[in-house]
Amino acid sequence: MTSAPTPPAADHTTRLGTDPVGRLLWRTCTQTTAAVGVYGIYALTNAWFVGRGVGDTAMAAVNLVAPLLLLLGAVSTTVGAGGASLISRALGAGDHRAAARAAGNSFALFWACATATTILGLAFLDPLLTLLGATGELRATARPYAAVLLCGALVSTGFSSLVRAEGRMGFSTLLWLVPVAVQITLDPLLIFGFDMGVRGAALGTIGGQAVSAAMSLWFFFIQTRRSYRISLRDLLPHGPTLRALLGVGLPSFLAGTGVTLLAVLVNAALAATGSATALAAYAVCARLQTFVMMPHTGISQGLQPIVGYNSGRGLTDRALKARNYALFASLLYGLITAAALAALARPLAGLFLNDDDTITAAGQALPVIAIGLTVAGIGPLVAAYAQSLGRPAPAYLISIGTLLLIKVPLIAALGRMGTTGVWTALATGEVATAASALLLLRRLHGATPKTP
Repeated sequence: MTSAPTPPAADHTTRLGTDPVGRLLWRTCTQTTAAVGVYGIYALTNAWFVGRGVGDTAMAAVNLVAPLLLLLGAVSTTVGAGGASLISRALGAGDHRAAARAAGNSFALFWACATATTILGLAFLDPLLTLLGATGELRATARPYAAVLLCGALVSTGFSSLVRAEGRMGFSTLLWLVPVAVQITLDPLLIFGFDMGVRGAALGTIGGQAVSAAMSLWFFFIQTRRSYRISLRDLLPHGPTLRALLGVGLPSFLAGTGVTLLAVLVNAALAATGSATALAAYAVCARLQTFVMMPHTGISQGLQPIVGYNSGRGLTDRALKARNYALFASLLYGLITAAALAALARPLAGLFLNDDDTITAAGQALPVIAIGLTVAGIGPLVAAYAQSLGRPAPAYLISIGTLLLIKVPLIAALGRMGTTGVWTALATGEVATAASALLLLRRLHGATPKTP
């Protein structure tokens, strides 16, 4: 018995413009969803290891530092979204030189930002913890966790979006699966085996990310069976490429920064109630929300190379069909998962928490937050579609516009009503953001892609 021959690298790219759209979208989305879903499982297992191995206070401390991870994720998403859009449109137009330059500049820009994050973060760690609301025992627990994460900033991404941009879904999935396997192995070893507490949890995270970074270096700089290769000159800053990369990718940074800011505001609003119970309850709700949002991320990531490549080749109908299929899938998934979270709120909270009062608080919060999760995938999906076309303006409005005009005012206003007001604000913000995104999508109808 012989195995089927592996398609040449160029075939992976060409199939983005030839395979039936439904089948193609299913293939790309299932792989990206599986990849990010596995990472979501890691986020939950990491929370379980911290909650059971160190305690509820450690869980709250880790969640206070979560904005640091979100910020690093925002930087890598910015570079990834901008670079991937340029690469897929360049490959669609047959310009391999532009694709290599976009990838090289993406690497150089991320490394520069990550190095600055490490140096500035460690230098100003104490003011940063104060800004995040860490005091007393929470601060003492959060400090070593944050320091380890900052030290590992340089390896905090595997550039999977750049791999997807050329249709290499299999390797892109491995960039998520292998590191998560490493992290799930390291966490119990370091937390329980070596009794390293939250420092062990952070080292487990960094260990997996380092494996992902090493895999991406092999793929882009050593592997030869690809449609283009990055040379040293492609790492040199190229003004037009950097401007285009940032122009398309910056909405992703603003979206990630917005999520970070929102997490800080929610923590501050809950801390103002004087209830550590509410903070710990939100820590669990946030982890569960991150988990159920992963398939939404997978759908957006699977859509992007299809829209970018086909719009770059002038195949507009295929790009529109893929967008419509993705919107339907996102809404259907949102309805199913929100219903499941609302029905199983208390049992799910009990998996991660020890104290009955905290479990009850999380069980009350989750059904309210789940209302917003029914449509939470629409905003990121519309933003991703616009970025794939090289038209970032709608993505700017969805990322930063809805944050400043809708979500922050809601938290500020309803947060005064106590914890129930905070949960209500989170749900209302997601519903209003989805409505705004659909209005912006109507204005994108008939838009043509920009030349990479």
